[in-house]
Amino acid sequence: MNRINQKIQEDKKILSIYFSAGYPNLNDTVQIVQDLEKSGIDMIEIGLPFSDPLADGPTIQESSTQALHNGMTTQILFDQLKDIRQSVTIPLVIMGYFNPMLQYGVENFCKKCAEIGIDGLIIPDLPVDVYAEQYKAIFDKYGLINIFLITPQTSEERIRFIDSVTDGFIYMVSSASVTGSQAGFGDIQETYFKRIADMNLKNPQIVGFGIKNEETFNQATQFAKGAIIGSAFIKHLTENGAGKIKEFVKAIR
Repeated sequence: MNRINQKIQEDKKILSIYFSAGYPNLNDTVQIVQDLEKSGIDMIEIGLPFSDPLADGPTIQESSTQALHNGMTTQILFDQLKDIRQSVTIPLVIMGYFNPMLQYGVENFCKKCAEIGIDGLIIPDLPVDVYAEQYKAIFDKYGLINIFLITPQTSEERIRFIDSVTDGFIYMVSSASVTGSQAGFGDIQETYFKRIADMNLKNPQIVGFGIKNEETFNQATQFAKGAIIGSAFIKHLTENGAGKIKEFVKAIR
């Protein structure tokens, strides 16, 4: 069974952390992953930096740009992670845009992910219908879960289609804004979270965008299986470097 599915079956709320590979420094990636697991994180999203990240707010954009300036590439990330399963057991997801994967070759990319122990991919700019028609068989061949995003504007029909073609979790974007732009959740978000929960989808939902502390984590997970923190963690790395990860996690739960 895929590690994502195993983790989802645990009787707990999942805390996932996103960071940009190669940030703050090119060779920090593996140490950050290891320290996050030691600090009690349930799942990690490793961002593959891209020059035109459409869904990312300024904090993640800046970290992605710096990672590219540091020299991060798809191949370097794969080289950095080649032995990661000797020290890390929790689910690992690569989040990135489709262009670098297309350039690498979709099947080659998936094959490499399977070899090093990546469990899933999040590709915000790959439409679900294109995935279902052209790429799902490749993902299935290599045991990779493709995780799709929904927003408050996503139609029920599309949500149910996404639910039918994936087998892991659905990334529930908390609002229509970019990452890192929220200051807590109001009634509109809570109504949205409850509306999706009431759809009784086969895949659980994990909330992203706007989670940055214990309060927002608890709000986001009231109706969902877990939550993802990205911008707030990257700000912590920017201010403290890669050496004080445990303190950040302890402040969340």
